[in-house]
Amino acid sequence: MTPNVGAGLGTAFARLWAATTLSALGSGLATVAAPLFVASRTDDPLVVAGASAVAWLPWLLFALPGGVLVDRLDRRRLMIVIDLVRVVALAVLATAILSGQGGVALLFAVLFLVNTGEIVFRAASQAMVPVVVPRHRLERANGWLSGGATLMHSMLAGPLGGFLFALSAGSPFLVNAVTYALSAVLVALIGGDFRAAADETNPHRPRSMGGEMVEGLRWLANQPLLRTMAVLIGLLNVTLTAALAVLVLLAGERLGLGSVGYGLLFTCMATGGVLGALLGDRIIARISATWTIRIGLLVEAGLHLALAASRSTIVVGFALFAFGVHGGLWNIVSNSLRQRLTPPNLQGRVASTNLFVAAGGNCVGALLGGLLAARFGITAPYWVGLVVAIGVSAATWRVFNRAAVARAYADPSPVESPAPVA
Repeated sequence: MTPNVGAGLGTAFARLWAATTLSALGSGLATVAAPLFVASRTDDPLVVAGASAVAWLPWLLFALPGGVLVDRLDRRRLMIVIDLVRVVALAVLATAILSGQGGVALLFAVLFLVNTGEIVFRAASQAMVPVVVPRHRLERANGWLSGGATLMHSMLAGPLGGFLFALSAGSPFLVNAVTYALSAVLVALIGGDFRAAADETNPHRPRSMGGEMVEGLRWLANQPLLRTMAVLIGLLNVTLTAALAVLVLLAGERLGLGSVGYGLLFTCMATGGVLGALLGDRIIARISATWTIRIGLLVEAGLHLALAASRSTIVVGFALFAFGVHGGLWNIVSNSLRQRLTPPNLQGRVASTNLFVAAGGNCVGALLGGLLAARFGITAPYWVGLVVAIGVSAATWRVFNRAAVARAYADPSPVESPAPVA
C-alpha cells in the first residue's frame, strides 16, 4: 500500500515516491550509524573522518558515468538492480557486525558500494519523474519527493539510527537493507518501459562513455538557465557546507548551546525544508519561479549574516528554518526546470552532472570551513558565505528573469509519454 501522494500524481508516482522515501530513510540510518561504529572501534580522528570521505568519494568518481548508464538502460530496472545489490552488501555487513566479525575496512567497502549505487539510483529516479507525472504537476511531484527525503533522512533517521545502534551495532545496517528491499519491490510494481528514447535528431551521437559524458556537459553548457543553476549549486554548496562544518563550534562558543541545542538547530532547518517542500507548488504558483529563486538567494545571504553577527539562538534558529524553506523550494524549482528543459535521452546525464557539482561543492566546503575558522576565527566562514551569496545574487539576478523562466514553462520539451501502470 502506498499513500495518496498528492492529487493527480497517479499510482506510478506514489510507488516511486514511497520507494525513494524508504531509500532515504535507510541511507540516513547508515549515515548516522557509520561514524558511531567507527568511533566504537577507534579514537583516531582521521579514521573516524574517513567514514565521511568514503561516503562522498563515489559522488566525485561516478556521478558522470552513472548518468550515462541512466540514459542507456531502462531506468526502472536499473533502480531495482541497484537496490538488490545494496541489500546484499548491507546484509553481509550487518551479519558480520552482529557476529562480531565486522571491522572498519568492511564498513568502508560497503559504504563505498552503497553510495556508488545511490548516485545512479537518484539520477534514475529523477529521470523517471517527467515520465510518470503530467508536465503541469512536476512542481507538486518534486515537492513530495523533496519533503519525503528531508523528513526521513534529516528528521527521523537521526534519532532512529542512534536508538537502533544502541540496541545493536548491526541493527541500523540491517534495517537499511530492509528499506532497500522494500524500495526494489515498489519500483518493480511500476509498470512500463523506462528506457530513454533514441535521439533521432543526432543518430551519429557518440556511444563511448567519455563521448556521452561530454555530450551531456556540452548540452548543459549551452542552456543559460540550467547552466547558471548548476554553477550556483556548486558555489552555494561550498559556502553552506563550510558554514555547517563548524556550526557545532559556533553553537557552543557564541550561542552557549550543548549537544541537544545543537541538534535542534538542524531540526529547525529540516522542519523548514519539509514545510517548503509540501507547500512549494502553491508558493511557486503564487509568486512565480523567478521570484522564488531570487528571494531564495537573499535568504541564503541572510542565513550567513545571522550566523556571523547574531548571538541569539532564536535568530539563528529562525534563519535556519527560513533557509530550510528556501532549500525545499529551490529543489522543486531546479528539478522541475531541468526536467522540463532536458530532452529524455539526456535526463540522466544532466541530473548526474548536477549531483556531481553539488558533491564537489560539499567536499571543498567541508575543508574550507575548517581552514577559514582556524585562520581567521569562528565567524570567518559565515562572512565569506555572505559575500559570496550577495555576489552570486547580483550576478545572476537578470538570468532568472520572468521571460526566460516563462519560456521554460511554456515550451514543452519532448518528454516521453507516461508509462502504463501494471
